[in-house]
Amino acid sequence: MSARIFRITVSGFFDGLDSDQLTELIARAAEHDVLHAAFTPEGHLAYDLPGRTGFTFRFLESGTAEEDIVAATTRAEAAAEQWLTGRGYPFKGLRSKSADLTQPPLAKRQRRAAAHQRG
Repeated sequence: MSARIFRITVSGFFDGLDSDQLTELIARAAEHDVLHAAFTPEGHLAYDLPGRTGFTFRFLESGTAEEDIVAATTRAEAAAEQWLTGRGYPFKGLRSKSADLTQPPLAKRQRRAAAHQRG
């Protein structure tokens, strides 16, 4: 079997940061600049505080089967939650998107047809 490469983004919003947390994140903003965002195995966090409260983690995972993307997405979500809660950063609205880079992207019509078949 050939290796599959997955790109997973986990996004959300900081929710109710106190002044110390906000100051700390702003001080580390250069490490988390959206212009330097990259997909990495350990996950790369990007945000643009204080202007926007949204953040995105970008993860790079691999697997051997198409179904492996589900487990990879679950691991990415758990890693993002662990990073945030481990530092005491409150958040809300966590959601994820995954892409298998070994599969060609669907055209707009194909995406619409697939969505229509599911629902």
